[in-house]
Amino acid sequence: MNFLKLCCYFTLFLLPALIEPLYADDIKARAAIIMDRDSGKILYAKNKDLKQPPASTTKLVTAMVVLDKLKTDRIVVISKRAANTESAGPRLKKGEKYRVQELLEMALVRSVNGATVALAEKVSGSEWRFARLMNEKAKSLGARNTRFINASGLPGKGQYITAYDLAKIMKASLEYPVIKKIINTKTKRIKNVDGRKIYLKNTNKMLWKEKDVIGGKTGYTRAARHCLAFAAEKGEKTLVAALLGDYRRRLLWSDAKRLLKKGVQIVSNNLTPVVYASSGAKKKGKNKKARSARVSVKNYDSTKVKVAAKSKGETKKSIHVQKNNKRALKARLALKDNKQRSQVRIASKKKDVKSKL
Repeated sequence: MNFLKLCCYFTLFLLPALIEPLYADDIKARAAIIMDRDSGKILYAKNKDLKQPPASTTKLVTAMVVLDKLKTDRIVVISKRAANTESAGPRLKKGEKYRVQELLEMALVRSVNGATVALAEKVSGSEWRFARLMNEKAKSLGARNTRFINASGLPGKGQYITAYDLAKIMKASLEYPVIKKIINTKTKRIKNVDGRKIYLKNTNKMLWKEKDVIGGKTGYTRAARHCLAFAAEKGEKTLVAALLGDYRRRLLWSDAKRLLKKGVQIVSNNLTPVVYASSGAKKKGKNKKARSARVSVKNYDSTKVKVAAKSKGETKKSIHVQKNNKRALKARLALKDNKQRSQVRIASKKKDVKSKL
């Protein structure tokens, strides 16, 4: 009996204390998710459906489309456009020849943008045509809130992804043996067809920091900030994770460690999954409601006109609208027009009175 009581006490009081809670604010990234690869079950998520720029995590989809269309021993000649594409080193030179395998390694290990442009041109003739194939591939993987406009992830209008979609893409990339091997490579020496030797070191520091990590892809632009998709094997389980929009690279690694730790705790102890939506993500939805709300205008002569907006489940708010607001201008013009009309009427009445006298 004492043993049973001790077990019950441990389960009810000590075990929850040992499991460290993870709140939305503990993850500094704008959006994050970790899920079980086999079941697809979400273990922890923060703003999983928030659309963000994908940066170089885009290259996972690029690699999948390329492998769907080309063999790894095909020769690719570097075009002027590919050579001039803004990118981290090593730089590609116009006219150089590479095998598909070597360009994939440059794209996924060192994140060379020119390599993805060269591959896209080899597959489709142009990068924008290749982007169509990328979007079709993303949809086929269930990534419905994702859109690409180029093969590299360089900034551009109308390009976005969500943490949930990125996790799905990371999961699908592990089905490609070539990709799985490349993204788990720490360093690599390659030699192109022309004999040029190139040393590559992986941008994904999680390969050094966590022994269970089996690969991933980093990304960074000013708009996207620091991003990461990665996978880790914990016992018989493979966990897939994604982070979007971390302020600094060191925060990206600490967030990734925290996320992985939380995922392991939930799956190992069969705990309830945790899903958060931060106030920043909710705010966008409220703004849309406010715009569609019934609006009444007051005090048109002030520099800033206060507009009272009402909507369901929302308290009364004051929205400042600039003086050049169309409604405000129309109202002011109408008031002036009415004033002028009333002045004319008064003047005509005075004339009538004078004429009668």
